[in-house]
Amino acid sequence: MSRCIKAGLSAAAMAAALLAASGPVRAYTVYVSNEKGNSVSVIDAGTLAVTATWKVGRRPRGITVSRDGKELYVCASDDDRIDVLDTSSGKTLRSLRSGPDPEQFILGPEGNPLYVANEDDSQVTVIDIEKNKVLAEVPVGVEPEGMGLSPDGKVLVNTSETTNMAHFIDTKTFQVIDNVLVDARPRFAEFTSDGKLLWVSAEVGGTVSIIDVAARRVVKKISFKIPGVNDEAIQPVGIRITKDGAKAFVALGPANRIAVIDARSYEVEKYLPVGQRVWQLAFTPDQKLLFSTNGTSNDVSVVDVEAGKVVKSIPVGLLPWGVAVSPQ
Repeated sequence: MSRCIKAGLSAAAMAAALLAASGPVRAYTVYVSNEKGNSVSVIDAGTLAVTATWKVGRRPRGITVSRDGKELYVCASDDDRIDVLDTSSGKTLRSLRSGPDPEQFILGPEGNPLYVANEDDSQVTVIDIEKNKVLAEVPVGVEPEGMGLSPDGKVLVNTSETTNMAHFIDTKTFQVIDNVLVDARPRFAEFTSDGKLLWVSAEVGGTVSIIDVAARRVVKKISFKIPGVNDEAIQPVGIRITKDGAKAFVALGPANRIAVIDARSYEVEKYLPVGQRVWQLAFTPDQKLLFSTNGTSNDVSVVDVEAGKVVKSIPVGLLPWGVAVSPQ
């Protein structure tokens, strides 16, 4: 047997052992938007294998799943629409009126409405999914992208890449109630599960700002240093925080790493090597696994959260960008 084959078997055995040690993994479904492939890759979280590839509109980026898991929403950015797919068949059911160049979006706690960042129009569009009706258009900063929603659904946050702000929006009045300045090119916003803090990544600034939601001010900034990696390559994008508030994971773009952070002390514990140009992150609902999209290596990395190790790389379509996991 060749050394390459032995190495491959060893890696597979290690991944299987780590997953087994963390307990049984439920068969959640993972959906990955492939920006250049104009497609969605469907991954079985139990077998960690691609089971289907679905065609969607042009330049798909933001992606999320309905609360009941029956529908998949995909931002077709270059088609100025949101495709709605049947998760049982992959067929496109309808399209939503998204506004121009939808980038990212987030669902309300009850599964409706959908809040959409329109990058080319400097606004957030609020859509009633059931009626396919625009409820509001909220002017924000230049190049809006990141979208975060407080656990109680009362406060929506949009980040504007060029204005370098986190815009706080009241979801009842659809009015901007405050703006918080962060570092250059903010890309993602993530609330802690208690709603008290908001984490915002700054891609060009190379930092993550922690914002006190009640005071609406930055209380901490996290920086990153990776031996052998130029500071310019460390570009924070996607963020995910565990439900217990203990750990945070930050995708660091062309640094090809995910930072693992103690979310209470804000200290970086380790850097996990993943594929090239890591973009977005998503947990399985039980938070046993974390999936990252790696744009220029055209793959998805799988992290065993408890072990703190990358256990698998899964080839997907061209330029994977967004990732979402079924709720059950």
